[in-house]
Amino acid sequence: MFRVAKQFNRDELVVLLGTPNKESSRTYALTVTEGDPAWAGALAGAGLYLPVYHITEEEVKTKINPKVYKEQVALAEMVLDVEEIARAVQNVRQSI
Repeated sequence: MFRVAKQFNRDELVVLLGTPNKESSRTYALTVTEGDPAWAGALAGAGLYLPVYHITEEEVKTKINPKVYKEQVALAEMVLDVEEIARAVQNVRQSI
């Protein structure tokens, strides 16, 4: 991730998550923005400050072919707490 992020401008990249709950969504969002919060992984102290979204957020959902979204994401969306997940990711994104 770090190597790819350095090859492009920040404005050319976006991170798309498919995480199952607000805690994991927040952790991964923090990892790609501020660096690994546990200081244990490859991104420890390496804030990439990339914009991050969850696949179920409206901004993303509206850009995906509805047939593809229905086939690939809709079932998961029915069982996830998409509002909590979106809030967690949005909070991290707004802190960039």
